[in-house]
Amino acid sequence: MEELAFCPFSFSSTFEAIHTLISSRSFGLDTTHEDCALHDRNTEHGSGDRNRTIGPQNVKHEVVDPGAEPLRVGFGNPLEEPVCYISVGIKLPQKRGYGVMIDGNFLDLREGPQGYYGKNMGESESNSTKCDCFTAGLVALLLLPVLANNTYISENALMPGSASNMLSTRHVADANEFLKELTDSESRSKASPIESQRLIVRYMSALDAEVTFHKFYPQLNRFHPLHFFTGPDSDILSENATCSSFGINTFGIIRAPRGDGKESIVLVTPYNPRKVDLGEALSLGIAYSVFSLLSRVTWLAKDIVWLVADSQYDEYSSVAAWLREYHAPVFRGIDIVTSETCNESNTCNEFEQRLYLDGKLYGGFRRAGTMAAALVIKVSEQGNYYEDSLNVYAEASNGQMPNLDLINIVNYMAVHKHGMRMKVNKMWSLLGFQWVNTLGVIFESVGQIARSLNPQWKFGIPATEYVEGAATLASSLYYQALGVPTGPHGAFRDYQVDAITIEISPKVSLTKMIRRNEFILRGGRLIEGVIRSINNLLEKFHQSFFLYLLASPSKYVSNGVYMIPFALLVAPLPLVAAYLHTDGGKSSSQATSTFEVDASRKSWKWLNSARKVLVIHLWGVIVSLLPYFLCQIPNSTSITTFILWGLLSAFSFLILCLILGSPIFDVAASPVEKSEWASLKSVTVSAAFIGLSLMSVINYATAQIGALLIVPICLMARPLKLDIQARNWKTLLRATCNLALGFIGFPPVAFFLMKGALEDFHGINVGDYWNWVESLWTWNSATYLYVGVVHLPCWALCIHVLFHSC
Repeated sequence: MEELAFCPFSFSSTFEAIHTLISSRSFGLDTTHEDCALHDRNTEHGSGDRNRTIGPQNVKHEVVDPGAEPLRVGFGNPLEEPVCYISVGIKLPQKRGYGVMIDGNFLDLREGPQGYYGKNMGESESNSTKCDCFTAGLVALLLLPVLANNTYISENALMPGSASNMLSTRHVADANEFLKELTDSESRSKASPIESQRLIVRYMSALDAEVTFHKFYPQLNRFHPLHFFTGPDSDILSENATCSSFGINTFGIIRAPRGDGKESIVLVTPYNPRKVDLGEALSLGIAYSVFSLLSRVTWLAKDIVWLVADSQYDEYSSVAAWLREYHAPVFRGIDIVTSETCNESNTCNEFEQRLYLDGKLYGGFRRAGTMAAALVIKVSEQGNYYEDSLNVYAEASNGQMPNLDLINIVNYMAVHKHGMRMKVNKMWSLLGFQWVNTLGVIFESVGQIARSLNPQWKFGIPATEYVEGAATLASSLYYQALGVPTGPHGAFRDYQVDAITIEISPKVSLTKMIRRNEFILRGGRLIEGVIRSINNLLEKFHQSFFLYLLASPSKYVSNGVYMIPFALLVAPLPLVAAYLHTDGGKSSSQATSTFEVDASRKSWKWLNSARKVLVIHLWGVIVSLLPYFLCQIPNSTSITTFILWGLLSAFSFLILCLILGSPIFDVAASPVEKSEWASLKSVTVSAAFIGLSLMSVINYATAQIGALLIVPICLMARPLKLDIQARNWKTLLRATCNLALGFIGFPPVAFFLMKGALEDFHGINVGDYWNWVESLWTWNSATYLYVGVVHLPCWALCIHVLFHSC
């Protein structure tokens, strides 16, 4: 057996380092004697006297490069022929013996007849546990389409489809008359919105509705930290706001003959009076046919509000402005704007006077009862050429979803009563991925095997259904994580009102009158059936789920199921943090004994790592606040702003380290500080676990995607210096994986890779990331805070661990 040893002149320093690392372990090395005897110091486990010599008395010395392999100290069984050596990369004799390996700051005790057994049992078990948990989390995430359940209506009082439709061709004829006059008025008045608004008021008033209007001004969407969670201030208006730049929301209220005015149902139809297209006109026609029916029925128990939202400045903005006035009126905002911006013209007063000329226009802002639900009706001009279809958009801000029963009602009425095909958003790029189809085939085969063993085991779905479900789940997860509403219905969810956007797509062109009448009849009866079910409710939606992912219009994954993959992904984090803290504490406590550090430093040594983590997270807060100041720069492009943001972030990082005295880049750090990378990783992993857990409460989808990006680098982060010094394929592979994960985990890189994978890499520019971040804070998305305050600091700390000078 070949023996390699360090040269004699380095023995003193080598043994001192060995003594520092292993003095608290089961065996110690007595360096005070020239015989280099190995002594048993394990009094805790009762293995003999404190200084009983069990090692040999002779040492062989040969010159060798000490950086070739990890330093190892070996010693034989005292009952056998004694052999003592200090060697590099050498195995023990083929007899039962003991060995101690020093690998960086870690020390492993090994035992066995064939060399080294049981490689650092604590670390081995930790590695096995974290790998098993993370792998199980990925598998569980991929199994979600298989685990999806069929939807069902939880609230028995809804009773969808239990009553016959009352909407007839007479109501359709009235709607056609309204549409004809509206389009003619629009063609005559050209760009003037006054005539079309007067026409809507007149038709609503003819139905004995309480009609009024709501005037609003376009708001300035600008990032402000104090308004992040409270929404934009209603007094912050666009700089271009003038007397002629206001919008008009027209709405009418039908009082329920069997109600007490305490509850209401809202219908919303976006409408641009300056440019009316066929889709908006048809949505107005469908809403008017339903509104005219409901004004005559006797079974209505909830007030009906029909809001014609002025969408010339944005569909969401007009609905949000109306809801703010409905729930929290501001009595001084309009007066201020009028006095400051409308002195030069009397256009506003002229508009108001002309609206009062026809019909019953009520003064003031009229209100109905508490909103039970809201339906946003839209018509798409482009059909699918196969059948009338229905697209439902349900995602609101920060991943909020309406009660699942509301979607179930629409799905039941559309599919089973009116023969429409209901659709939800899909991530179409996933349909073309071969690996997704391969997974579907595998799960289908496993299901067939399971059913052959036991017919009652209902596992597995067809491969095509799995691909469709995976694409729909990915889309639901993405839009919830984005935190941006997918339609004007999102404004209602901010007031805890269940709302969805229904977009009806016709089968063929609606230019022919016969086909248009049929389309309005089917769409009107669909809305009638949904309203009738909601009218049956005795209380707000509460029976079904509020936290779910859609796998199809008729399948869902509840929070009790989709939290399993997330829990498995983050479960290794506290385990690794606890292991690193315990193991690092043992090593560090022995290292400090050599440098004569007091007992208080030994007990609170982790505070140094906690200080570094705190500094980096403070830097993350500063990076998140920088866009508030960058938005003040006039005429700046997205690319310029993004580059300036990056430069200021780096500069603020250096300044913060200098002010707080962080030793992250301190070249004069003590050997104790250099040996505490394990403690730093422990605190970093703990911070990542806390951040992901809190984010899962605010927005699960963001936490799930964030865990997929940050957990691998947190688990695998290890100084590259140690892996390179080891010079074996396992450590080099780990170092390569760490570099790759560090690159992918950087937020801009992750954004561009995800965008390229889901869309296309062509046409991507640097400014796209700034535009994406800008949309997050515009909609007050908590994902923006997660990226800046949790993900970015944890990523930076993991990179610091990788390049640690241990």
